[in-house]
Amino acid sequence: MRIAITTLGCKINQYDSAVIQSRLEDGQHTFVPFENEADLYIINSCTVTDRADWEARQLVRRSKRRSPAARVLVTGCYAQVKPEEVARVPGVDYVAGLNRLDDLLRFVNQGDPGMERVAVGDVRRERGVPVMGARALPGHTRAFLKIQEGCDYSCTYCIIPTARGRSRSVLPGHILSEVRSLVERGFVEIVLTGIHLGGYGHDLNPRVDLTSLLKMIIGQGGIQRLRLSSLDPRELPQRLLHVMAQSQTLCPHLHICAQAGDDRILKQMRRNYGTTYYREVVTRAREALPDAALGSDIIVGFPGESEEDFERQMEFFDSLPLTYFHVFPYSVRSATVAASLPGQVPAAVKKDRARKMRELGARKKREFYRRFLGRQVSVLLEGESNGTGTALRGYSRNYLPVLVRDGRDRINQEVEVAIEGFENGSLSGRAIN
Repeated sequence: MRIAITTLGCKINQYDSAVIQSRLEDGQHTFVPFENEADLYIINSCTVTDRADWEARQLVRRSKRRSPAARVLVTGCYAQVKPEEVARVPGVDYVAGLNRLDDLLRFVNQGDPGMERVAVGDVRRERGVPVMGARALPGHTRAFLKIQEGCDYSCTYCIIPTARGRSRSVLPGHILSEVRSLVERGFVEIVLTGIHLGGYGHDLNPRVDLTSLLKMIIGQGGIQRLRLSSLDPRELPQRLLHVMAQSQTLCPHLHICAQAGDDRILKQMRRNYGTTYYREVVTRAREALPDAALGSDIIVGFPGESEEDFERQMEFFDSLPLTYFHVFPYSVRSATVAASLPGQVPAAVKKDRARKMRELGARKKREFYRRFLGRQVSVLLEGESNGTGTALRGYSRNYLPVLVRDGRDRINQEVEVAIEGFENGSLSGRAIN
């Protein structure tokens, strides 16, 4: 069959899509871009907002218009949370929830009009994480390894605990085995991912934590670069910062999600920390890691956010030693507490506030990047830079995008680069080794 896969939502969904594709790459099928005609369309859905559900339904309709005879399979978080609703969408043939990879493969390979159409389990009863291995996302030489699933927090805007279940962890031995396998396959960098990465190991017996796991991976040796995905500010202990500062393996890059910069709004979000605590966390991280990229997720236009609240948040984030922002206008997710809160902010106001916050983030990013002009950084080369023809693209250890001249034939190698310029959001330089 010709199979097309598309992914909505987060890096974890992208990881899951890569796992699905790898399990189907057995020579029987051909993979085509989602915009092409296909025999089977797989939509890995998100449900973080009502709009994400709408986008999944639109993709179903678009697929059927493109190839009326094709089968359509919907998986992911929307399929998990509202399977019957998804099954009723015209054009949907099969619905596979999370952690139902075997059922999904059965739908793909043995699907017929008479078989069951929906396979969804109760994620609240899940107590483990299927060990699906590490995967490289399309266009990346970095490998992503999911070590944790689910979340125990109850933020008022978030549906993910319902979709993904309670926090649960992959056993350290399995993770160490996967890391060894990746090293043998030639990967230079591994990104550890999870829905609630900082909660790693709290469900295991004996209990471990993320810092202990990192020390195990570093002690095992072999991998050159190890990177962390997003962390909650409540889960960045000083000992983790110490390990990161001392290690030649752990990349100096932390994405510490604030979500808001106002105490009242943080309380409404049920984030269980305040701005003073967040400032202390980011300040400690900057002191321990002077050259680290420090990022944050920020939601603007949360219910009840006044213009004064927003301006106060702009001042707060401007004062922090952050490198970059991921900014999201608040979007309603039905069945969450925040959806029924008073003071919903008009869409046009949210859009304008998001623009202003992104402009602030872009300025802080430029200021941080320019600190590295005239310096040398280690860059993992990932591929050719679009439109240049003469340069390769890659990322430094502290997550700076770099265009590198004189780097041909060195993809998936780490090279020293003399930084000479900054334009269009990337640093540029020449390879010196």
